[in-house]
Parts: sequence; C-alpha cells; structure tokens
Amino acid sequence: MMIRGSCHCGAVRFEYPGRPQWLNRCNCSYCRRAGTLWAYAETQQITLTFEAGATIRYIWGDKTLAFHSCRTCGCTTHWENLDPSPAARMAVNCALAEPAEIAGLRIRHFDGAETWTWLD
Repeated sequence: MMIRGSCHCGAVRFEYPGRPQWLNRCNCSYCRRAGTLWAYAETQQITLTFEAGATIRYIWGDKTLAFHSCRTCGCTTHWENLDPSPAARMAVNCALAEPAEIAGLRIRHFDGAETWTWLD
C-alpha cells in the first residue's frame, strides 16, 4: 500500500511507501498555519515528482530543514532535511492525500511551539 498526494494544482506529487504508524500534527508557527499532517521516512524512501523550479523553498529558524510549497497553488507539500547524511529523514504533507488513503491513521499532536514534546 502506498499513500499518494499532490498539491491542489497537481504540479507537485509525492508517494509515501506503506502506511506510517501515525501522522504528526505540529503546532509550531509554520505547521499550524500550513495545516499539515506530516508522515516521516528516510529521504530515499519517498518519491517526489515535480519540475525544476516548481516549488518555493522556505528555510527558517535553526536552518535544519526547508519547507517546500508549490509555486503555482501555494500548498505546502513536504520538507527536506538539510543534513546531507545517508540516514536523513524528510516528511510529506498527508493532508494533501485523498481522505480514504489516510483513513484510520492515528494523528499525534506535537508541541513544536514551546516544549518540543508529544501532547498525547
């Protein structure tokens, strides 16, 4: 089973292998505004499909990751780890998947705004 998602206009697509144990809803200043539901995996496990220049990268804070949003429709599709290590992880925004593809997955809440701890 695979989770597939895309931005609203379809210019940026992702495929996540299998089903994650949970999806993460973070309340940090970026994620709460973007309305994301993150699924994490090692970078090489996730397939991203988009043309060069189709996304806008946004790097802030401690500069360890870059959020990607579609240049056309604005949807935040994924973030990339700026650490070049082979075990680097990334995340895709499963709020952009069809509801049936993520149905039944647990949603965990993470306090990225203050304590950096799970709230559940």
